[in-house]
Parts: sequence; C-alpha cells; structure tokens
Amino acid sequence: MNKKSIIIATLLIVALAVISCNKDNVYEPIEESVLNLPNTPFDYASLNLPSHFTTNVAGQPLPTSINGTDNTPTTNPITNDGATLGRVLFYDKKLSANGTIACASCHKQDKGFSDDATLSLGFNGGATGRHSMTLINARFYQRGRFFWDERATTLEEQVLMPFQDPVEMGMTLQQVVSKVQEQSYYPELFQKAFGTTEINSDKISKALAQFVRSIVSYSSKYDQGRAMVASPGANFPNFTTEENTGKNIFFQTIPNGGGACFGCHTTEAFISANPGPQNNGLDLSSTTDLGAGAVFTNNPIFVGRFKTTTLRNIELTAPYMHDGRFATLEQVVEHYNSGIKAHPTLSPALKDGNGNPVQLNLTTSQKAALVAFLKTLTDNSVSTETKWSNPFK
Repeated sequence: MNKKSIIIATLLIVALAVISCNKDNVYEPIEESVLNLPNTPFDYASLNLPSHFTTNVAGQPLPTSINGTDNTPTTNPITNDGATLGRVLFYDKKLSANGTIACASCHKQDKGFSDDATLSLGFNGGATGRHSMTLINARFYQRGRFFWDERATTLEEQVLMPFQDPVEMGMTLQQVVSKVQEQSYYPELFQKAFGTTEINSDKISKALAQFVRSIVSYSSKYDQGRAMVASPGANFPNFTTEENTGKNIFFQTIPNGGGACFGCHTTEAFISANPGPQNNGLDLSSTTDLGAGAVFTNNPIFVGRFKTTTLRNIELTAPYMHDGRFATLEQVVEHYNSGIKAHPTLSPALKDGNGNPVQLNLTTSQKAALVAFLKTLTDNSVSTETKWSNPFK
C-alpha cells in the first residue's frame, strides 16, 4: 500500500468513527445484528410448576400456593409464537430513539431481569427515576398492577410505557410501530403470533406481555428441598444448618423469634399475595418520591408505599429497594432488623404492639443465616435459558 492509499484509508476510518457517534457522544451501533431464532419455537406456553406451587399447606395462616394470583388475561394467553415475538421486541435496540437501548438494557437476564446499576441509563445517558424492578414472576400478582408505584393497571399497559418515556427510550407509540414495520424480520413473526402481518401497538403490547409472563422461576435449591418435605416450615434435607436456620427465621412470626418475612413475600413464588403497595419503613417521611401516593392521590395511606417484588433470584438483583439504596443483602436484612423508620404509612406488619417499628434483635449469626436462606432462592436456569436470552447474535 502506498503513502496516498494509507492516508485515504486513515481518513475513512476517522470518518466512520465520527459518523458512529452523535454530538452527545452516545454511540450508535455500526454493524447490524443477526436475528437467530430456532426453526421450532421454544416452549413458553407450558408451565410445569412443581406441586408445592399449586397446593396450599393445611393449617397455614397465609396461602402457600400461587392459586388466584395469575394476572394473565383471557384475551392474551401465552403462546410459543407470541412469546417468541415478544422476545425479539424485548431485545431490539432499534425501538429506541437512537438505536442504543432495548427493554433488556435495563432488565438483564443475568441480573435476575433487573439492573446492577442503582438507576438505569436511558437512550441519551439520562438516569431513570427508580431502580429497575425484576420481571421474574411478574405474572403472579393478584392486584395485577405494575411499576413500583403501580401506575400501570396491567402488564399489557406497562410494557408500552418505557418506549414512550423521554428518558428511557424516547419514542412515541407511533414511532415504535413504524420502526417495527420497517424491519424485514417482523412480518413473519407477527403472522405466526397473530395470524396476520398487521403490526400495531396492541399486538406489540400483547407479545411483550407474553414474553415477560413466561419468565417464571421454580428450579432453585429451595424448590429441590421443598419437594422433599410436606411444608415449607420443615427442615430441608438438602439445606445446610445455616440455611435451615435462615428459613425458619423467614417463616416464623416475630413473637416466636422470626422475622415474619413470609407475611409480605407470600406463596411459593415469594410474591405479595395481599393486594396493594406497602411501606417498609425506609424513611421517616416521603418528600422526593411519594411512591403510589402520586398515583392514588385520593388516599394518603398510599404515600411512601411501593409494590412488593418477588424474592426469587434476589441474590442476582442487587442493589435493592425502589431507589437501589442497599448494595447488599446484608444491608437489607439489617434494615429489617434495626433500621425500620416510623413513617406515617408504615405497614402494620412492621409495627409492634405499641405501634412502633419492630426491632427483630437478630444476632450476627442469625442475620447471616437469613442471607444464606435468601440465596437458596437463586434459580440459575432463569439466568441462562436460551429462550429468555438475546436472539440478536
């Protein structure tokens, strides 16, 4: 190569580097990713839950089964082709204002479909208002509302809102529909999912909701042990002594030396089976974030209250709480042990007989045992299953 050719090549490389970023230094993808889907779709529709998920334990004051908590509407059952389309939409970065952000950017599979950042970054580098909530077991919530403040009435409504958020993805709904229509791979996917190549926001919403509802965790160390015993309160043969101690603390009531954690993270899905957001005493008052109080403005009891999420795969979803204030599970446990604040809307379950925040007074070893138990809820299959992974390779 002569000197002139080297100069021309160098200038081309520089030009490409300049074109590949915009004035805000948000880099655009240069190469198109290839969509890689199996000839036969993955099985999303079958949910082969273990029996302990669907059978209530006799004599328990709270439900252990997930019966009655599934928020899947009759108008949008999960199908293999529908969830496959939802998977592609979930990972498609073209559906943001500058092609850099997808739903999966803030809900990462290996992070329990949450984000390891305290606040996620949107398409232009702006920070989201709250920490990214896990999507695991989203289908099991009796109230059927979504987001930390429960502003979305259904999952079908929720999945369209990040597209239209000026910080997150920066699109209008019509722009999203138009962008989907522009991609050559979508007509066939819509045909398979809905029997027509017509693309609209309703079908986008339904497909995304099907994919999210398919993300269910039931294959953890906890589940292996639970299958060996008659009730969750029994010692699990596959658990260490420490893990069984932590489990007992989790399930036992406070007067009996436990933490009563099961009162809010109920059922084998470790969700809230009791309708409504709760206040877990993070602050003495709510000033910058009113939580559900900004949504349900006619009732002051909602101020400072937030949706209770599942504890499944909690080991992977750090940091914790709606604002990501706790970096570790140890900090979370210490909050419930000694840090609950007397907020005016503090949930009754976290008050003692005198109306004051509870003090668990757990020992160092007991707190470590509780953390050890929480880690038994880790289900690595959710983090590694190809059917929930990025289809763009």
